[in-house]
Amino acid sequence: MISEPFAILFAEDDAGHATLVERNLRRAGIVNPIVHVTDGQEALDFVHREGRFAAQPHAELILVLLDINMPRVDGVEVLRQLKTHEATARIPVIMLTTTDDPAEIGHCYELGCSVYITKPVAPDAFIEAVRRLGLFLQIVEIPKRETKGAS
Repeated sequence: MISEPFAILFAEDDAGHATLVERNLRRAGIVNPIVHVTDGQEALDFVHREGRFAAQPHAELILVLLDINMPRVDGVEVLRQLKTHEATARIPVIMLTTTDDPAEIGHCYELGCSVYITKPVAPDAFIEAVRRLGLFLQIVEIPKRETKGAS
C-alpha cells in the first residue's frame, strides 16, 4: 500500500540546523515537498493560508516539524493553536528542538504533539537522529485535514 504524498512544514529559525535537517532528510530518501519557515507566525500563516502564503494551493496532507525557540511565535504556541482549532487539530506535529527539559516535553505531549525529538548537540548524533526521522517519515500515515461541512 502506497501512502498519499504529504507536505512537510519545517519551522526552524537556525539556518545551520535547517540546512542539516533538510539535507539529511533528503539523504534518508524523503522526496516530499519541504516548506521551510523561520518563525512560528510563518508556520501558522502557511497552515491557514494567510500572509505570504495566502495565494498558495491548499496542502491536503501536511506534517509539521516544529522547533520551540523561535521568534514572533514560539513552537509551543504554534502547537497549542494547531491543536485547539478543529480544522487543524489532526495535523501531526513533531517537535524537533534542542529543549530537553522534561517539563517542556510533558507539556508538548499534553498539548497534543505526535512525537518529541531532542536534537543532539554532537554533529554526528544530530545527523543520525535526522536520518532516523527520515526513515520514520517514509512510513508514517498522515490524516487528511478536516474541512467544514465534511461528515
